[in-house]
Amino acid sequence: MKELRSIREELENRELEYLSPYATKSRDSVGREREEEECDIRPVFQRDRDRILHCKAFRRLKQKTQVFLLPKGDHYRTRLTHTLEVSQNARTIAKALRLNEDLVEAIALGHDLGHTPFGHAGEHGLDAVCPLGFRHNEQSVRVVECLERQGEGLNLTWEVRDGIRNHKFSCRPHTLEGQIVRLSDKIAYINHDIDDAVRGNILREEDIPGEYRRVLGDSTRVRLDTMIHDVIINSMDQPKICMSDPVMEAMMGLRRFMYKNVYQNPMAKGEEDKAIKMVINLYEYYIAHLELLPEQFLSKMESAQASREQIVCDYIAGMTDTYAIKKFEEYFIPESWKI
Repeated sequence: MKELRSIREELENRELEYLSPYATKSRDSVGREREEEECDIRPVFQRDRDRILHCKAFRRLKQKTQVFLLPKGDHYRTRLTHTLEVSQNARTIAKALRLNEDLVEAIALGHDLGHTPFGHAGEHGLDAVCPLGFRHNEQSVRVVECLERQGEGLNLTWEVRDGIRNHKFSCRPHTLEGQIVRLSDKIAYINHDIDDAVRGNILREEDIPGEYRRVLGDSTRVRLDTMIHDVIINSMDQPKICMSDPVMEAMMGLRRFMYKNVYQNPMAKGEEDKAIKMVINLYEYYIAHLELLPEQFLSKMESAQASREQIVCDYIAGMTDTYAIKKFEEYFIPESWKI
């Protein structure tokens, strides 16, 4: 056992020798909410990455909408493939900057664990009907802190939870690794959503304004290359993760273009109102029939760990698209009408 224990220590020492002075070192982690014996072979952030990868909420991402609700085709992104693309972009940047790849990957894999079924439509539905409000980044933290493992949570390090909570563009992670994921999330969804919109005949490459194409490029591959290189060049040996002004302005302009022409496009989002109403109906039904919730959720309310509104949000947010549709049909569609 002594020899195995030295493996983790050797990896931690290697971080001290190789990683940038601005990197978050595993040995310097703030730690976990509940103390645990250290793993004999894995540093703390690698261990967190593994816990997220093996949790149930991560597996459910494969049946959750990214942008297109139940698209006809096998090649559209899901919440899981989005997560993997964010992770890959973030790891590329972290490796080039000599930052902590394990921490970056853990944050990236966990950043959307709390996302609702039906993408942002489901998030808007819960936020509209629940008096507590609903934000998927905060829900992702709830998943890893107190919902996974039958309510025990994954007991992740502070740095990973901070990165998950603050991955939205309006937030600011405390580590450079968290800042990488925050930016990589935008880089990923802007580019893959263009790709999916072109595949769905909602957008053509030539529809993208020339002012953005001249700065970023004329294809998804070139734009990704431009943005990732720009982050690396402008963040090298710096205590922050950033882009150059021209590339950042072009990326944000492209994001606004996508909101107007894709995210709010009737062809792409025409079914979104139905999804929002479905989520609202499920919420109201469970509030009136709490006995239908699994014991794991009810026990939190009975022990005063969460309100009835919170546990209903927890349950619905954890649903996949297909499971939410199944429960809606079960509660609201007469048996004789079902196909």
